[in-house]
Amino acid sequence: MEGIGLAKHKRKEVASRVAKIHGHVQAVKDMLEDGRSYSEVVHQIVAIRSALDSVIQVIVDDLVEDCVAKAERKETMTDSLVELQEIVAKIR
Repeated sequence: MEGIGLAKHKRKEVASRVAKIHGHVQAVKDMLEDGRSYSEVVHQIVAIRSALDSVIQVIVDDLVEDCVAKAERKETMTDSLVELQEIVAKIR
């Protein structure tokens, strides 16, 4: 299934967050190569997981906003609702 994608103003936000996550992942790689402590590495990984959860939240919020807007315009929401259900199933 192919959705319409994120609203344009959300794309920049998600791209920025993903770029930061990429930097954190690189930092974990460097930490491992430098022999940093378990605690430091795990702390960084937990931060990455939290950042990923935030990205998911932005995406889901945008999709919900799309569904509500379609409902207000009395447009068909079938594709958006199916996409929302698929996403929710994946993040459970």
